[in-house]
Amino acid sequence: MPKESTMTEPIWNEIDDRLKAEIAARNPPKATVARARSIADILAQEFPEADCALDYTTPWELLMATILSAQCTDVRVNMVTPELRRKYKTLRDYAEAPEGELEKDIYSTGFYNNKAKAIRETARIILEKFSGEVPREMEGLLQLRGAARKTANVVRMHVFRLPGIAVDTHYGRITQRLGLTDETDPEKIEFDTAALLPPERWTQFADAVILHGRKTCAARSPKCEECALAQLCPSAGKVVTEPTAKKSKKG
Repeated sequence: MPKESTMTEPIWNEIDDRLKAEIAARNPPKATVARARSIADILAQEFPEADCALDYTTPWELLMATILSAQCTDVRVNMVTPELRRKYKTLRDYAEAPEGELEKDIYSTGFYNNKAKAIRETARIILEKFSGEVPREMEGLLQLRGAARKTANVVRMHVFRLPGIAVDTHYGRITQRLGLTDETDPEKIEFDTAALLPPERWTQFADAVILHGRKTCAARSPKCEECALAQLCPSAGKVVTEPTAKKSKKG
């Protein structure tokens, strides 16, 4: 088994100061740490090729796709981005997209007015502050409109191959069910679970948890009877399955 990093090793130089401080402030029980690592081992076997579900070819395309993915499925975003790629050739094309035009192009992803504004402003900031290059540092990414820690982590994890945990609804739900955190705030969930695993395991773990949520641990009807994590999960068999809402007979 590979040696795990310590906080004095080079990989920690790639982690932002706030995350380092949050991890240092936590002292999770050894039993929880051991269980988290067993869960990570099982998920690594179940999803050995876990990766980002969004299609992209450049750092900007992944950043933009992640902005579009808010309250929208990755499948839908992947249907929209090829046309954007054909229509908008440069970062400046996005920054200078006419009012109403970009909104129309991303309409099907929902919340299109806010997303279009975020994309335009983010493109302008990258051009003006970062010489047209998407920053790799957390501090730089957080200066971009619409790039909270989740979006910043997605870019860092998958473009720059840096350690990170991107907390979406699947990740939050499953880590809560697994008893790895009792927080509901995405940032606090990130900090809690990062303290349980060495950073070289964060990305694979986060991506695998999300796939596990889509395949097995659904919000309404988790398949506990066929879950590989059932023996390690304090919620196994205890999640109340919500009934499917009946369709109204009214027209």
